[in-house]
Amino acid sequence: MSSSGFTLTTATGQKVTIKEASSTTDEKGTSAATVSAVTTGEPVLVLGATDSTTITATQVIVQPPSTSASNPGGQVIGYSKGEKGSSEQVGQIPADYKQGSGTLVSGTAADKATEAALAAYPSGIVDRVVALGNGQYEVHYIGVNWPHHIFVNQDFQVIGADD
Repeated sequence: MSSSGFTLTTATGQKVTIKEASSTTDEKGTSAATVSAVTTGEPVLVLGATDSTTITATQVIVQPPSTSASNPGGQVIGYSKGEKGSSEQVGQIPADYKQGSGTLVSGTAADKATEAALAAYPSGIVDRVVALGNGQYEVHYIGVNWPHHIFVNQDFQVIGADD
């Protein structure tokens, strides 16, 4: 912890530096908070811009409401250079899904889809959220060997994942 941020360790053991700015919003659950709400052992969701192992936070949520989310199966495989991830598919993959299809989204919908994905499969980095034609979302996950795509329904519940 410092006055400008903190360091966290992901569920797969990767250390990440979180930088906070005056514009960063902090929450504990669904209430406003300060960076002092971040304590050792508490789950935290960080939204912001990534640069290698540093995230410049726009929002930090301690004990995010969706941390009780369940995943449709599979375990996150942490990134290891040269190591292949799983080719596993779990849950429901939209029947008409084609990689690269859909429309990039931002704002509240992207944030809610990101929160759901990170709650179900912690430790990855979301680099984009895509709205699919059926009203569902594909959350594109990097920084881990599996999963690479996480599928979220219109109610922001994780329904499937694949490589």
